[in-house]
Amino acid sequence: MSHDQTREKLVRMANQIATFFLSQPEDIRAEGVATHINKFWEPRMRRHLFEHIDSGGEGLLPLVMQASALIRRPDATVGTGVGVGDEAAEGAPGGKGAVAGESLSEPSVPESTA
Repeated sequence: MSHDQTREKLVRMANQIATFFLSQPEDIRAEGVATHINKFWEPRMRRHLFEHIDSGGEGLLPLVMQASALIRRPDATVGTGVGVGDEAAEGAPGGKGAVAGESLSEPSVPESTA
């Protein structure tokens, strides 16, 4: 797969996630997108996403751009919600984790603060 095809696929996937969260309360949309990407996207995918964002983010929905401030860059210190090893058991920020029965295959929707 070419770099352009990879970028197009990641843009489409990120926009699909954002489109889902547009149906959620406004105060949790960006956090929801970021939590999903932090939890389910491997570092290589996030690296490609940030390369695209850093070059202007053409084609990304505004909600993805807003959420990018909350998405962990691959070179950042690993915290909860990555979705591998012990962190998968902890779950995403605000989540209960797999130990408490939280699905790692479904997006975690943060609770509304409203």
